[in-house]
Amino acid sequence: MSTDIENLFKDKVLGHPTGLFVLFFTEMWERFSFYGMRILLVLFLTAAYASDNPGWEWPREHALALIGTYASLLYLTPIIGGYIADKITGYKWAVVIGCSIMTMGHAAMVLETTWSLYLGLALLVIGTGFFKPNITSIISAMYKGKESKKDGAYTIFYMGVNAGAFFGMMLCGYLAENFGWTWGFGLAGIFMFLGMLQFLLAKDLFGSIGEKPTNTLQTESTQKLLDEDINEEELNPFTVFDKILMVVSAIGGLLYLFNDPLEKIGGTSIVPFELGGLSGSSVVVLGALLLFLILIVTRVSRYMPVVRDRIIAVAIFGFFTVFFFAAFEQSLGSMTLFAQDYTQRELIGNSAMVFKVVDALLTTIPLIIITWVLSLLFKKTYSKIGLSNIILAIAFIGIWALVLYRLNDKFSQEGNLIEATWFGILNSFFIITLAPFFSRWWESKYNPSAAMKYGLGLILLGMGFAI
Repeated sequence: MSTDIENLFKDKVLGHPTGLFVLFFTEMWERFSFYGMRILLVLFLTAAYASDNPGWEWPREHALALIGTYASLLYLTPIIGGYIADKITGYKWAVVIGCSIMTMGHAAMVLETTWSLYLGLALLVIGTGFFKPNITSIISAMYKGKESKKDGAYTIFYMGVNAGAFFGMMLCGYLAENFGWTWGFGLAGIFMFLGMLQFLLAKDLFGSIGEKPTNTLQTESTQKLLDEDINEEELNPFTVFDKILMVVSAIGGLLYLFNDPLEKIGGTSIVPFELGGLSGSSVVVLGALLLFLILIVTRVSRYMPVVRDRIIAVAIFGFFTVFFFAAFEQSLGSMTLFAQDYTQRELIGNSAMVFKVVDALLTTIPLIIITWVLSLLFKKTYSKIGLSNIILAIAFIGIWALVLYRLNDKFSQEGNLIEATWFGILNSFFIITLAPFFSRWWESKYNPSAAMKYGLGLILLGMGFAI
């Protein structure tokens, strides 16, 4: 594998191997589809039957219950997908499998029927489980032995995440709100398919990186872990009690996860009882949380002091991360509904013109920058992965065509009605513009420690959510 890593680093774009930018664009199209569909879902479910763009007219409580379970499962299935990749498929094929399943999921959602919606969401959850953990694992494998450049690589990679989110929410939202939900869901599926093709045709660029692990490599890796952790394993094995706590708490969490939408939408409950004035669902989830806390406390207390301190530090980070994602996931539901119903979105006169100009700059400047990066990649890789580059070119021609069509439509109108989905792009825009700055900072001599970065990030996030 070390030879493949060195070969990858021979051809560079912006100081990083071309393989990073193949992953950048793969992730960009996946996030385009993911965020493009995701921001439409709550609007589609709650839109009135009799409106110009009819939806299913669900109560908001029902829509948010379904979306909450969907979002939660997106964080669960990567554990399974990562395990399968480690043991069976390898990272590269796991990414391809994930893209394929997600493409089918988007295709199902275009039909806009009850069964196709649930099938589509299920396929998207499964596909994300294969895709999400393994594309980042390829990056980690690429930078093995080059840890000083890894922070910069992830910063660039997540610029691709936010570029995809930016254009996905903007363009899928524009088509869905102006031409019909099918157009928005369909556009998400098209770019998911293009992203899959682009990666499939470029995967040989990575050599053996991300391939299915051989028996020899697995044995060496396992032996290394055993050599490093033998004392810890002897001191703190998973007892039968630990395993029971894990299984029962996991079952309790899953029961709550599925019971919430079933109870609100279907009028049925998996746990039809009450205890002390609490519903069965609340009792189950509180019990699962209590068992999980008991598991953490009992296991942590059995570790050696150094390891125990590290686990406590990780637990603290994880605790605060919960609040970040609780706030972040509001963009999936409540914040989108707020933008639709409680924001002045209709502009006229000078206000409309100022917004159109700002909107045009927000749209075209990031796209110009990303297209420039694409041209640099083409120069380095066209002779090696020409077909993949052609797919990328087709995708970018499509993006440019849609962006220019949208801007022409906006400027041809006297006033301007801002789509509710437009507000979701602002977070991604600032990340896109700031990512190159932070990438350079992380590679300089002023690169702060990981703990300092995390702390600064939490402070800024807290200020942002408070404002």
